[in-house]
Amino acid sequence: MKIKRAAALCLSAVLLCSMTACGDKTTVTKHNDQVNISFSWWGNDVRNEYTIKAIQEFERLNPGINVKCNYSEWSGYQVRSNVQMVSHTESDVMQINFAWIEQYSPDGMGYYDISTLSDHIDLSNFSENELAFGMQNGRLNALPIALNTQTVYVNRSIYEQYGLSIPRTWEDLFEAARVMDGAHYPMTANNKAAFFYMVSYAEQHSGREFIQKDGTLGFTDAEFQMMLEFYSRLINEKVMPQIEYFERLNLDSGNYAGTVAWLSDASSYLGGAANAGYEVEITDYTELDGAETLGWYTKPATMYAISANTEYPEESARLLDFLLNSKEMAELQGVEKGIPISRSAREHLEASGKLTGLQYDAFIKMNEYSGKLKVISPYMENTKIIEQIQESCNEVYFNKVTAEEEAHNLRTKVAEILAAAQQ
Repeated sequence: MKIKRAAALCLSAVLLCSMTACGDKTTVTKHNDQVNISFSWWGNDVRNEYTIKAIQEFERLNPGINVKCNYSEWSGYQVRSNVQMVSHTESDVMQINFAWIEQYSPDGMGYYDISTLSDHIDLSNFSENELAFGMQNGRLNALPIALNTQTVYVNRSIYEQYGLSIPRTWEDLFEAARVMDGAHYPMTANNKAAFFYMVSYAEQHSGREFIQKDGTLGFTDAEFQMMLEFYSRLINEKVMPQIEYFERLNLDSGNYAGTVAWLSDASSYLGGAANAGYEVEITDYTELDGAETLGWYTKPATMYAISANTEYPEESARLLDFLLNSKEMAELQGVEKGIPISRSAREHLEASGKLTGLQYDAFIKMNEYSGKLKVISPYMENTKIIEQIQESCNEVYFNKVTAEEEAHNLRTKVAEILAAAQQ
């Protein structure tokens, strides 16, 4: 009996049976050789499924590393990440939003300096400009997965029904609306896309930036009045429906002849129309002839960062390199998170014939304009700012107040929201 008990104790001291959160497998490993790290991301079931498969492949290729996966849909992930960053309980490797660098790492110390881990992450897959998205106070806080920008999508089939050319300028849209006469909307947008569309219009006409490089508000009352009047004109002249009445499925049915949406939304927004036999194309960014600035912005769609508090930076870096640069991850992920920035990931996708479709066309269009697109300020996507502008647009549209009167009120409120966000 004593012999059996001693043998059992010896066995339990040598072996550890651990269950990974990424799958249903049980891995028996030597306790002293095993490193446990965690990885968190947000997404739908499709993303969760291929990411779990990728992590299992990473563990197979790196038998000394066990990865615990933490994932959920966006809203829950955002709330939980806020608590974890404050309490320093975040995952070793995590998917983050571009704006979080400013929020959680204003001095560059909130995330690990990835540049010190270049022996384990191939940073040569990224240009200096691409790495700059993750730089904060001289430290490389994060690496971008893919780039994103608001993109103009047009249903050429609908435009050709009316004998219209694809709109290039703002006035082209109003001319198309006069010809379509309410039977179709030449352009549509949800609340965030409409906000960026109005900002682009005002920046092109004024030459001023909505938010300046130092984080201060660049628009005066005049630019806000311009945005408010432009929104009312878009609705009154039937260029687009009210923001609240935007229905994505009307793109599939051909009731909408165009839309403004993120590059990363190309397939989900326009795939149905393309499958229904409509000819959908990515067109030039709407602009004013002779404008000094385009007023359109680009940003990382999402990013990966390493916790500043990780106990295993090298193992975390190996996982990060796998997620961004490996053939295995590239083939499983495809372009679900956008067209990869990593040069090696794109080469893997090109070799397997996966760099095709609407999203890739939008990526090509973005690259054509790369010299004119500005890097978005993290504060431009502040939900309170976008909601306040939408509220003011409706106040003017429903004739509760004049655009001139509301412009000053709107600028004051946006300035207050911006100042509060920077504290």
